[in-house]
Amino acid sequence: MTFDALPFPVIDGHNDLPWERRETHDSGVEGIDSEQGSLHTDLPKLRAGGVVGQFWSVFVPTDVPDPVRATLQQVDLAHRIIERWPDALALARTAAEVRAAIDSGRTASLLGAEGGHSIGDDLAVLRDLARLGVRYMTLTHNDDTPWADSATGSHPHGGLTDRGREVVAEMERIGMLVDLSHTSPETMRDALDVATQPVVFSHSSTIAVNDHPRNVPDDVLARLGDNGGVVMITFVPKFVSGAWADWEDAGSVGEPPLVTVSDVADHVEHARDVAGAAHIGLGGDYDGTPVLPPDLRDVSRYPVLAAELQRRGWGADDLRALAGGNVLRVLEATDERFARTAHVR
Repeated sequence: MTFDALPFPVIDGHNDLPWERRETHDSGVEGIDSEQGSLHTDLPKLRAGGVVGQFWSVFVPTDVPDPVRATLQQVDLAHRIIERWPDALALARTAAEVRAAIDSGRTASLLGAEGGHSIGDDLAVLRDLARLGVRYMTLTHNDDTPWADSATGSHPHGGLTDRGREVVAEMERIGMLVDLSHTSPETMRDALDVATQPVVFSHSSTIAVNDHPRNVPDDVLARLGDNGGVVMITFVPKFVSGAWADWEDAGSVGEPPLVTVSDVADHVEHARDVAGAAHIGLGGDYDGTPVLPPDLRDVSRYPVLAAELQRRGWGADDLRALAGGNVLRVLEATDERFARTAHVR
């Protein structure tokens, strides 16, 4: 079935299954073809959730001794997962390859690097990651880089430095998407000031609904219309719910507050109201956080969110755009540049 014929064809912006496999399975690729209670993600759950496209994160922490080498190991692991399960997964680097994978009944598998530390402040490494199929890079993770402030860092630069602007320009030149999740609001604004191509937020929610530093302020959301970019709403409880964040900050004592699909839908609707229906998507952060809202406990549960939004009056076109149509448009807008760099025929 084609993408356009599906009612809620999810192309999710961020999934940490490769890091989970590194940490708990010695970078092994076996076993994800059957239901795994310990994982948010396996092949049966992907099918049940209608996940037709997935950005697999090739994340490594900022404190690993050799982040470039470790990132390359994660790229290799993601490729090995895709190659091990060719009947279910297909490597995709462009929108055309995403559509071809969906037409063949497989989940289109894209790659995203999480944090500018992954390139070791070397644009040659950035270009090599693109050649290996890495389609976006998050400018920072939880710590500042030498050229960009993180949302949760000490903000030494006041946003992007001149070197950071050079990184953004090179990413745009080669068609790699600039991902602004994890960055400070000042970095977001600085990047949008110089951006000539659509940006993404691969897994963020909204500050207006929950004032958490990992979320996106309204003035930034409002700029996505002119930029053409997409904010992909995440399901991490402390980003979604102020009550949960307060409970964590107080030491996680006692029963946690209940976070529901309705709470996530509030972020989706706020982002739509500010940025526009053409500039929202989904980035669950599955297998990258220990817990999720019970309603959205694993990747099989995307239809629960679709049902909640339908209950709120969402129509078929807006649901399809949210699920994957908007990020597919962003890929299409940057495909030609990326295909030249990655030698896609």
